[in-house]
Amino acid sequence: MTSNIFEINYNGTGKSQNINTLGMREMQARVYEKRAAQYLLVKAPPASGKSRALMFVALDKLANQNIKKVIISVPERSIGKSFQSTELSKFGFFTDWVVNPKNNLTDRGTSESKVLQFINFIRSTSSEDKILICTHATLRFAFQDLDDTDFDGVLLAIDEFHHVSQDDNSVLGNAMRNIMGNSSAHILAMTGSYFRGDSVPILEPADEQKFEKVTYTYYEQLEGYKYLKSFAMGYSFYRGRYTDALAEVLDTSKKTIIHIPSINSGESTKDKYDEVDRILEELGEAKLDEKTGLWLVTEESGKILKVADLVNEEGREKVQDYIRQMSEIEDLDIIIALGMAKEGFDWPFAEYALTIGYRNSLTEVVQIIGRVTRDSSNKNHAQFTNLIAQPDAKDDEVMFAVNNVMKAITASLLMESVLAPNFKFKRKDDKEQKSTGADIFIKGLKEPSSERSKNIIENDLNDLKATILQDNQIQQAIAAGIDAKVINKQLIPRVLMNVYPDLNNEETEEVRQHIVSQMAFQSGHIEEGAGGNQFLRMADKFINIDELAIDLIDEVNPFQRAYEVISKEIDAPTLRAIKNYMDGVKFTFSEEELLILYPQIQQFKAENGRLPDTESTDQYEQRLAFALLRLAQLRRERQDG
Repeated sequence: MTSNIFEINYNGTGKSQNINTLGMREMQARVYEKRAAQYLLVKAPPASGKSRALMFVALDKLANQNIKKVIISVPERSIGKSFQSTELSKFGFFTDWVVNPKNNLTDRGTSESKVLQFINFIRSTSSEDKILICTHATLRFAFQDLDDTDFDGVLLAIDEFHHVSQDDNSVLGNAMRNIMGNSSAHILAMTGSYFRGDSVPILEPADEQKFEKVTYTYYEQLEGYKYLKSFAMGYSFYRGRYTDALAEVLDTSKKTIIHIPSINSGESTKDKYDEVDRILEELGEAKLDEKTGLWLVTEESGKILKVADLVNEEGREKVQDYIRQMSEIEDLDIIIALGMAKEGFDWPFAEYALTIGYRNSLTEVVQIIGRVTRDSSNKNHAQFTNLIAQPDAKDDEVMFAVNNVMKAITASLLMESVLAPNFKFKRKDDKEQKSTGADIFIKGLKEPSSERSKNIIENDLNDLKATILQDNQIQQAIAAGIDAKVINKQLIPRVLMNVYPDLNNEETEEVRQHIVSQMAFQSGHIEEGAGGNQFLRMADKFINIDELAIDLIDEVNPFQRAYEVISKEIDAPTLRAIKNYMDGVKFTFSEEELLILYPQIQQFKAENGRLPDTESTDQYEQRLAFALLRLAQLRRERQDG
């Protein structure tokens, strides 16, 4: 049985789908306003129209900004079709998007010939060679044979930008840095999942600051749909084999995408073909249609389901061709996939994503959700369900199992905040200031003192939540029910220092206060009280919104709901095992944490007239006391050394 962590309802305004006099949707118009920027980063959901937004900007740069060539790089060939020739002038734009077929390198061909074609294109003086489409791999290989200055006068558009990394092992990340540093190229980067929390950052802080950002939120996209009115995200636990639990979570009346677990994960049986067979058996009696490559599955009721198997390599190309060409709702019912049917995959009728096993990558979760959150007349609700193995206290790897559960639950919490409207927090300086709608006034809140902290607060809070929620120490603290002030004032600042090493202490605290406020608000609920007053219910506290202060917010655990979920779903012996584990690591400190805690120790002494006590019942004070002991120990070690 699926338990939803959240369900969000939308008003169906149709706004995000409306077009202006130039033929642009709301998001595309927002991007076009920034068309003069040399470096532009567009963060927008699947199906919001990023590919066409790129066309508008690229055509303006070719016509008016002295750009001679446009190169579009996509992570895989199938996504290249999003950038094929498109009529734009009939909707009001000044010209059409025309791609010479020989410059679409996402069609079939050997990698060597594509790299050669890329190099010939970039060096060509022909008027026919204006726009080229290639994969990230082709760009990587071609870059190794080119000089940085070969990209002078080029607009380089990188689709699904989260695939790029600043890591030394990322050729594409290195190429980006060199092109930015040594050429006059313009860069337009597009992504729906710019989550630093997945791995190493995409850009170094200094490079990132050069980009102008356009953010179009999931809430704006879904609120502006015509048909889809709600989205829910939930989980279901199983014991034994996941295939035996499918009957409880599958609804064959819904257009469904089933993602089976990675072969390397604990949930996998290590035989992906057998897993597909078992799923088909669970559905009914299966017969292969040789013409389409689909499985025709007869249910007990007599209804025939059309099922696409994208796991088996044999016959997969035939199935993919069928999927590419289908257009009617009755053409397909269920897709079974492993690594496919995620980013760039377009099946608008899909309404239910069933994913088995937690996903280590939040980007992957976003991409899977993006498959079912497209607007389509056949659905008013979309659902993502994560089927995950239940931890067992008898298991020697109980913390590993619990971490998997925490990743699934915290991914849900992150997606709730991504899909819901964002609040804007402002400092309250006067009693008459009242919180209205999305504008919330908070006493003692630090306003950003620099453009850098302002930029992070305005553009990066969702990315920051992803990083925080994926931090192992924070996930363990959530599972163990650690004190709110410890999380808010000690653990979260440590993450901030790692993500933004360029920030000073004041800027770090400004960002901390805004991220904690955002997380507290989106983990709580606003309720109407007497006399028209609004109260924020956070954990077990009700706080009048017009009396909010940052000190009050710091006393509320922003992950209380995650702790409640895990406490409800995981048995007492397992919870005890988690708490015992956390007791063992509660008072270990990195040097970065000690740097954060030392000013807090000084502040504690100034406010209380004494040093923090290791015997205190307050976890925050207790942790400060043990940090002081560790600092004294380090001092002695250095003196002795």
